[in-house]
Amino acid sequence: MDLTESILTALDSLWVNKMRSALTMLGVVIGVAAVIALLALGNGVSASIEGQIQALGSNLLIILTDRDNSGGYLALSVKDVEALSDPLRVPAVEAVAADARGTQQVLHGSQSVAATVNGVTANYFQVRNLEVELGRGLTQRDVDTRARVAVLGTDVATDLFPVTPNPVGEYVKIKGVKYEVVGVLKMQGGMMSADSEVYIPLSTAHVRLYTARTRKNERAVNVIYVQAVSKDRIDEAEEQVAALLRERHGILYQDDDDFRIIKQTDILETMGEIMGLMTIFLGSIAGISLLVGGIGIMNIMLVSVTERTREIGIRKAVGALKRDILTQFLIEALIMSLVGGTVGILLGIGVSSLIGHLSPDLSPLVSLSSILLSFSFAAAVGIVFGLYPAWRAAGLQPVEALRYE
Repeated sequence: MDLTESILTALDSLWVNKMRSALTMLGVVIGVAAVIALLALGNGVSASIEGQIQALGSNLLIILTDRDNSGGYLALSVKDVEALSDPLRVPAVEAVAADARGTQQVLHGSQSVAATVNGVTANYFQVRNLEVELGRGLTQRDVDTRARVAVLGTDVATDLFPVTPNPVGEYVKIKGVKYEVVGVLKMQGGMMSADSEVYIPLSTAHVRLYTARTRKNERAVNVIYVQAVSKDRIDEAEEQVAALLRERHGILYQDDDDFRIIKQTDILETMGEIMGLMTIFLGSIAGISLLVGGIGIMNIMLVSVTERTREIGIRKAVGALKRDILTQFLIEALIMSLVGGTVGILLGIGVSSLIGHLSPDLSPLVSLSSILLSFSFAAAVGIVFGLYPAWRAAGLQPVEALRYE
């Protein structure tokens, strides 16, 4: 019996029991679809976060307080920002911005939303690559005069002004104080965006919201953003920033820094590792469904061997070789797994598209590698779980098989 005849015979056998075959394939379909959808979701989240991090710019340093070495205080201050802004002291630095932040209840009429309210320097939007869509951003005059003005993220603007397309000129309340809305940021999307945040002048925030101070009794900030002159000088800028902050904070050579400097490449590497582990975890969970599907194939194939014992005996009696029987049953299992895998791939792509349509912030990314992986795994399931039933069928003795009722 040649390969073509074996395939046609296997298809005929599966068609005769089409309902049972379809239900058997269902386990593989669900397993492959789950693998495709979950890997696509993981890849989409990873790509979204990576894009947002890269949008910060390849020449950006992020400075945070190292709580383990700061004695519980915020270590960074407005004075640090001013020192880092001096080109004579840090020539590799082009611009410096900072923020003091916290979660506040923001009100407009009967509307209310809990949002991160950032007190920021005037150049914050430029350094962070945030674009203003309506109105304007914050100016140095706003900071100098402690102006009660605010720039809203798009989600905050939509929640507080659901029927007002342009809220510029309107007012919001934060801790009972009115702030004029002077701008709305362009929508960013994603999971780490500024869409759900509010921005006010840093000086205003220090007076009305965030009064924390450093150990030197200087007004504290949570984060300092340092923009290097170019991405080629990012390491030089990091060294200069670290040296200046150690000098200002009175840190001795042998002591640990009370601050941390993070580069974009560091964030990308860390997020890549985290998202890689998450993707593997999701894929492993989906793989369990494929395993269950494979067990279903083996179970049905064993039933099929029992039902067709007499048929096997007849074929062997008329000259069918052991390898012919083995090939036929193995092909049946392989066809079920491959057909189930193909349907599962299409279903997984469809589910991924549906998730992306229902959740704009999530953009599942179906990769060719995940499709090939799923299809290969489905084929392997057919071979592995079809091998024992095929071997059992091939091992039947003709005389015993012919006597089977």
